[in-house]
Amino acid sequence: MMMRITDRARGTALIFAVLSVCIWGCNPKQELLAPQQPTIITPGSVTSATAADYLYAGALSRWKAAMNGGGGNTEALWNWEALFTDELRSADTFSQRNDADQRNLATNDGVLTPIYQAAQQARGRARDAINALLTYDQSAAGKQHVGEMYTMMGYVEMALSGVFCNGIPFGETVNGVPQYTQPLTNADGSKLAIAHIDSGLTYLTATDAGTLNIKYLALVSKARAQVDLGDFNGAATTVASVPANFQYNFDYSQTTFDNEWWVMGPSVKRYTAGDSVDVAGRIFNAIPFATLADPRVSVTDTKSKAEDNTTNFLQINNWGRDDPIPPATGIDAQLIIAEARLKAQDIPGMMTILNNLRTSPQTIGIFKIAAMPALAAPPDQTTATDLFFREKALWQYERGYRMDDLRRLVRQYSRTQDNVFPTGNFTRNGTPSGQFGSQVAFPVPEHEKNNPNFHGCLDTNA
Repeated sequence: MMMRITDRARGTALIFAVLSVCIWGCNPKQELLAPQQPTIITPGSVTSATAADYLYAGALSRWKAAMNGGGGNTEALWNWEALFTDELRSADTFSQRNDADQRNLATNDGVLTPIYQAAQQARGRARDAINALLTYDQSAAGKQHVGEMYTMMGYVEMALSGVFCNGIPFGETVNGVPQYTQPLTNADGSKLAIAHIDSGLTYLTATDAGTLNIKYLALVSKARAQVDLGDFNGAATTVASVPANFQYNFDYSQTTFDNEWWVMGPSVKRYTAGDSVDVAGRIFNAIPFATLADPRVSVTDTKSKAEDNTTNFLQINNWGRDDPIPPATGIDAQLIIAEARLKAQDIPGMMTILNNLRTSPQTIGIFKIAAMPALAAPPDQTTATDLFFREKALWQYERGYRMDDLRRLVRQYSRTQDNVFPTGNFTRNGTPSGQFGSQVAFPVPEHEKNNPNFHGCLDTNA
């Protein structure tokens, strides 16, 4: 079961509608002189179901861009998480990318700030769409879209709470006026996410394929927030009905924007595949994604230099220029159930799920993964935990899961950060340069201090 966010049709319809309004109802001189934003529909101009649907389509586009970039050589949340963990290494001369790779981010970081803002703004666009849809579109499609927008809000809140420090304000803008809120702990952010997703589920009661696909997205997203709260059994129950072949995809095209993984990888060569060793020596705790030869992470040693003209470029082949990529799949649901088995010390139950995934061909987006041999059961709980998170990292590579998982290994599994995150000698632009840092969360940017209630992170713990 697969669904894609299809921007091409929605974007074309939006542009056509705006141009049509201008052709039939505009004074050319006034329009040229007016301080307008062409092709932008403001909430105040929404007075019909059609306009409300445009806000909905625009919000989906903002969500996708906030998670995996806008196709313009600019990072988003997933991309920055991958640099911060062992999924990727920086092969770029920009200090911000190297700082993220080294886990040494400043609160005024020039890349992290727009990443944070884009995610928060996406939440606001979802709220605008919800308000418009509830007012002007009472159809079955409108109801489905409201459910998807609430799910989108919850997903973003879950994602931000999973990777930023404790102390995120989740304000909103009402009638153009910012509603400043108090900073929330990551746990309270996860609870907020669950509340919004639960609201969405009340609108996702139809049984057609489209509604069910959004419902399964909501269930996986809610379960992720439950896992962050340590409610493993509750999370497993939440996703019990999610089909194994479910996928909710972010879609890309050359007429909208490209998959950012292709842009930052094969196109511009700013990112190279993460490994457990480089010229400075061993990188402790890192999975050797580049050299593991696992079918879930396809890597080619190009024998060429990356963007910095120094680093050997190890190209990731999972996602082509316009290949879809799913934030949630049936595989992810099965991994949530497997972790509940792990937490219950049911190693055989966990292994049954992991080996069922391995021994059947799988597809993520359109990336096809061949069947793999079953794994032997680990002898103890510690080894089982190591195995589970390694398998999870490979199934969910570059899809916004890894950093939250590393934080959870510290918070929920009582491991120290230096036994979880990449540690050891750090290489900057092909040259040994100090050590990896000790950060385990992104700092909320200084820009958030426009909110008078925000004075910095409550703490920077996992």
